Amino acid sequence: MFTGIVEEIGAITAVEPSGDGVRVTVRSPKTVSDAAHGDSIAVSGVCLTVVDRGDDWFTADVMRQTLDMSTLAGVEAGRAVNLERATAAHGRLGGHIVQGHIDGTGEILEVRPGDQWRVIRVALPDHLAPLVVDKGSIAVDGVSLTVSAASPADAAEQWFEVSLIPETLVATTLGARVPGERVNLETDILARHVQRLLAFAPGAANPNGAAAAVHLEGGSR
Repeated sequence: MFTGIVEEIGAITAVEPSGDGVRVTVRSPKTVSDAAHGDSIAVSGVCLTVVDRGDDWFTADVMRQTLDMSTLAGVEAGRAVNLERATAAHGRLGGHIVQGHIDGTGEILEVRPGDQWRVIRVALPDHLAPLVVDKGSIAVDGVSLTVSAASPADAAEQWFEVSLIPETLVATTLGARVPGERVNLETDILARHVQRLLAFAPGAANPNGAAAAVHLEGGSR
């Protein structure tokens, strides 16, 4: 589990085919300082497992499903990435609960500069729109952010906005993002759980809803 507080900006240094996926090497002096084989590191929001490491780098395997779901598809050496080690149980939850299991990608529609911050508008896949709420949490390329605006439910194109403070602009890759680029998105896990529970509620538009509701009621006795 992660908190969405990026520890450093690293860089992909090598990409090698590995079955139907790839094996990536990431330069990460700080993040790898206490990493061990099998540890989890979030790479621009994608949870990857360390399979090898050196003094300032680690390698990880990226399977086909992850490539299909994320901006790691077509990744090449030289790409800057946000890095975060898994949070320790006794650590502070500085951002919000982030699993590193992204829901998909969104496209940056607009970047509006301000005096001390920057507003980014991101196109949102329709199926994720119900999970994003104004003043709620969302992880964009692994960065824990607060939604500052969200499109109406009946909008032709769903989107959300986040406001980036100066620290976020310099400490993460989001400061260099421009319209047309894609970013990894992970919605709030609490919202996803609520959506799933509602899908099993009596009368919900779910072919298995009735049976599932009976099961849930029976389990509560």
